[in-house]
Amino acid sequence: MSSRTSPISQTVTVRRAVARDAKRLTRLVRGSGAYQGKYEVAVADYRIGPDYIEAHRAFVAVGADEHGGGRVLGFYSLILAPAELDLLFVADEVQGRGIGRLLVAHMQSQARAAGLDRVKVVSHVTAEDFYHRVGAVRTGTAFANPPAVPWDRPEFEFRIPSG
Repeated sequence: MSSRTSPISQTVTVRRAVARDAKRLTRLVRGSGAYQGKYEVAVADYRIGPDYIEAHRAFVAVGADEHGGGRVLGFYSLILAPAELDLLFVADEVQGRGIGRLLVAHMQSQARAAGLDRVKVVSHVTAEDFYHRVGAVRTGTAFANPPAVPWDRPEFEFRIPSG
């Protein structure tokens, strides 16, 4: 079985992001393989600061590494009003192992606890299949907004059933 499709082989927990995570989350966004080449312009100057983490419901998936510390494998940010999954990133080297699915499930439980029945997502073009696989429904297109985002992006919605 290839390492890209093998299940999570380490303990992964999801916890609330804290200010000291900001630099690691910024590096994860800027280093994402999905944003290489023509897509790099969207993240080249992107910064997640402690203020962003304080203002939004940001959560990180942390895996235990061989040294006993925690390693950030991915993260997401949920904005409550209007309800939107603002960011969702998984480290390139652990994609295909269930981290994204774990984060989406966690986001849905947070949305449900906050009383939301829908959460919008404006997806990166390369993540469209992922959102289909985790149950999001395509609702439209977010049109290009040059120079920051010079391409159209698919819009999705998670429908959050009441618990």
